[in-house]
Amino acid sequence: MSGGGAPIRSVVARDLRLALRQRSDILTIVLFFALTASLFPFALGPYPDLLQRVAPGVIWVTALLAVLLSLERLFLADYEDGSLELLALSPLPLEAIVLAKTFAHWLTTGLPLTAATPLIALLYDMPASGLAVLLAAMILGTPSLSLIGSIGAALALGARRGGVLIPLLVLPLYVPILIFGVAAVDAALSDLAARPHLLLLAALLAVALPTAAFAGAAALRQAVE
Repeated sequence: MSGGGAPIRSVVARDLRLALRQRSDILTIVLFFALTASLFPFALGPYPDLLQRVAPGVIWVTALLAVLLSLERLFLADYEDGSLELLALSPLPLEAIVLAKTFAHWLTTGLPLTAATPLIALLYDMPASGLAVLLAAMILGTPSLSLIGSIGAALALGARRGGVLIPLLVLPLYVPILIFGVAAVDAALSDLAARPHLLLLAALLAVALPTAAFAGAAALRQAVE
């Protein structure tokens, strides 16, 4: 078990080191999220009820768009420098490599976005009950964004204008996550049960894990052949 886990940890650690060398990419994603979400209160005006009503949708949509900005770099650098071929030839299953790289992507994208969410929620005067559910939904939903995005990123490898192709591939698949993520917060703000929506987000994550592993690995094999 430990012998199989060490190579996976090495892949994650390598991707994290590469990402930290380019901190500006992480900062750009978080700033895009924060600045885009903060524009809406200025546009809508100082109406607390209205801001609280639109806050879940605005935060989730801007987080989704911020994740899209980072998907192209998920496999592209390894594809261009030949590292992806070496990874494909390694004893580690390609499915495990996809999950390891996707986990590293979430640590440098989804986790920072989740950490920045409370600051954005303050602009919308979101109560503590809604914020707690929003954070829970982000923790369950953003990994699914990275997992589904990894399929699109793998399919777009070697294609012209892959950065344009990826959103077209993954945006329709993001809709259920967006719906249940917003619905969970809306339920909490309306004093209704948010648990069913959170369970649905967890179910989507459980489905996305094996789907991303096998579909992403199949796409990468096709790309390196």
